[in-house]
Amino acid sequence: MLTVHHLGKSQSERIVWLCEELEIPYELKHYARDPVTILAPADYKALHPIGAAPVITDGDLVLAESGAVVEYIIAKYGNGRLAVRPDHPDFAPFLYWFHFANGTLQAQMGRNMILNRLNLAADNPMLVATKARLDRSFELVNARVRDANYLAGDEFTSADIMIGFSLTTMRYFLPYDFERCPDIKAYLGRIAARPAYRRAMEKGDPGMALLLT
Repeated sequence: MLTVHHLGKSQSERIVWLCEELEIPYELKHYARDPVTILAPADYKALHPIGAAPVITDGDLVLAESGAVVEYIIAKYGNGRLAVRPDHPDFAPFLYWFHFANGTLQAQMGRNMILNRLNLAADNPMLVATKARLDRSFELVNARVRDANYLAGDEFTSADIMIGFSLTTMRYFLPYDFERCPDIKAYLGRIAARPAYRRAMEKGDPGMALLLT
């Protein structure tokens, strides 16, 4: 049985959302963050040596890392859904945005979050440069979803699931105002309209306000 070990307000929401989009059977196990450290509790860290979300188990398999988990579930249970075939004209954009989500955007948000907690001067060169890189990344996403309904083109794919956390829940940890990115706001409206997204967030983080604007 596929089990999604979901840590509240974490990247594991991607996996819950994926399973809901695919409409596959899965077990959802919830874990609350430590109220003092706001980190994963000991029983979650014990699931995998890296100690971070997401983690799935599938029989004897224990697998972490968002991209790997998404690709595994699609390959094993997806029947070709939410991915783009190599012979499709949108294959390269699909690959780019699928990997951009964690390889660039989420990493930049994490670096900004850490630097913001150091109480550096506003004109600190590292802080300024890191913020500028993040701004450029959001501007790139904004331009893409101005030109296409979804990251890989007209069709919703797992690339959109990968980036969704960074555009929404991650802003609980690093607030970011999308007034300067109106096309991202419109894109989030399209995401919000997906029943599977709504089901996933209600199951995974019930009662949490969704940062969709």
